[in-house]
Amino acid sequence: MKKLTMVLIVTLATAALVFASGVDEGGEASGGPVTLTWASVSVPADAHTQAMFEFEKVVEDISGGEIQVEIFPAGELIVQDQLLPSVRRGNIDIAYAGPNWLAQFVPYISMFAAPYVFDSYEHMSTALNGEIADTLNEDIVAELGVRSLGAFYLGTRQINLRDIGRVVRTPEDMEGVKLRMPGTETWQFMGRALGANPTPLSFSEVYLALQTGTIDGQDNPLPTDYNAKFYEVTKYIILTNHYINPVMPVINEDKWQSLTDQQKQWVMEGIAAARELCDTTNLENEGELIDFFAGEGMEIIEPDQEAFKEYALDMVMGNEEMVASWDMDLFEQIQEIGASLR
Repeated sequence: MKKLTMVLIVTLATAALVFASGVDEGGEASGGPVTLTWASVSVPADAHTQAMFEFEKVVEDISGGEIQVEIFPAGELIVQDQLLPSVRRGNIDIAYAGPNWLAQFVPYISMFAAPYVFDSYEHMSTALNGEIADTLNEDIVAELGVRSLGAFYLGTRQINLRDIGRVVRTPEDMEGVKLRMPGTETWQFMGRALGANPTPLSFSEVYLALQTGTIDGQDNPLPTDYNAKFYEVTKYIILTNHYINPVMPVINEDKWQSLTDQQKQWVMEGIAAARELCDTTNLENEGELIDFFAGEGMEIIEPDQEAFKEYALDMVMGNEEMVASWDMDLFEQIQEIGASLR
């Protein structure tokens, strides 16, 4: 009798776990719809925010409602530096990350976060949405417990400054400039590699900090400058083209593995549609925004880009600790991809 009772308890417990997971023992979906939560700090007008809603529409449509998606943009749920930790813990399912955030846990990924590592949008997208992505994902999953679903184009980062009493044309002109950068070491290093004094600050605080003079400037792609209305509180756009910026939706690995093969396929179809919308929108907007900013009274500066590139690369290669962590074979593959696209 005791043995029979124990068997019944184990059987019921196993059934409860299977029911809770939403997947039966054969890997087929059971019970109600699967819910995916996706949070970001991007403002509603940003292309990568619109990409989240495109993902929601496509996935819910092709899954016939079997997958439901909940979207939380503009930092309404979680602040920027807590997005990745929240996905790791499973508090949310999906968030945007990138090489600068992932390098905290997989150090060699810092090479994808270095200034001037990519030549163009095509270079970045080909590298981070191809075979190299599979290599990265193995280590990202192992170290963080999250999985990258691809790389979207956030845009090409430019320096954006208040009136600091001088025009910036070289890295030397950036000396003493309090340049807001996100809080990770690789982001802070990028600020130093531009000649500035980097200041960590959450994205949601940047507008007010520029308005009050707490910081002198920030760096972001032009569509982000527009959507966040930074042109209202700054004077200069410095076209340094220092970073072709990927933004990578990552999903909690346990959540990913709880999905059936069919559900995973639906998710990836949604991601493909979202990436197409994000990339196309940002590329189109970048081509139009210079005229808009000039019309708003901003000064558009074409600096000595070679001087910025040389200064940044000297800083990068001089950082022996960082470069020592790089996978140089992988780095060479990245450079070969760039050369093949020129």
